[in-house]
Amino acid sequence: MLECKNISKAYKSGNLETRVLKNASFKINDGEFVAIMGPSGSGKSTLMHILGALDTPTEGQYWIDGQDVSRLTDDELAVIRTKKIGFVFQSFNLLPRTSVLRNVMLPLAYAGVPTEKREEMAKSALRGAAFPEGFWNHYSNQLSGGMMQRVAIARALVNNPALILADEPTGNLDSKTGEAVLQTFQELNEKHGRTIVLITHEREVAEHARRIIQIRDGQIISDEIKK
Repeated sequence: MLECKNISKAYKSGNLETRVLKNASFKINDGEFVAIMGPSGSGKSTLMHILGALDTPTEGQYWIDGQDVSRLTDDELAVIRTKKIGFVFQSFNLLPRTSVLRNVMLPLAYAGVPTEKREEMAKSALRGAAFPEGFWNHYSNQLSGGMMQRVAIARALVNNPALILADEPTGNLDSKTGEAVLQTFQELNEKHGRTIVLITHEREVAEHARRIIQIRDGQIISDEIKK
């Protein structure tokens, strides 16, 4: 479903070139739950931007669902992000004085989904994220951090993307709430077969995934499937 082949990324400033990602190669199959783990400055954020079609590599190729996205234009990348990738960020990125249901419906408007289908799809996504129905009409700024992250997960699910990309999704949560959110990802993977890539710097967070790819100094140093 997802394949990176010799992905490298370099940034230039005058005559100085800094390589932050070096020949990264791996495949992720449909239905896998994979953590990409590395310390600050390891290159994991750069890799996340490429996987999320937010950037393109300097060298190498990246395929998602059989489509080579490594050389697409900005407009073409935007289409990939809208149709094939669901994002969950550390900062939630919800509209504060907007209901939970409308926050989840928003990506459907960008995707051109007919109005009459949006609410039905948003409710289905909220159920998939285990978000309680009694709070669907609450404003997002009336929710706890854990509940806001579940709304963000539902929003990531709503377009039925090929890939859910979660960037440090527990970074703003206490440990108990973070554990509950990670269990939601596990259930989405184990019960519903969702393909999930989790970006983290914490080993205990990465351990919730079935496979851990470690990156350091821009290079993949290990790729471990848990038994």
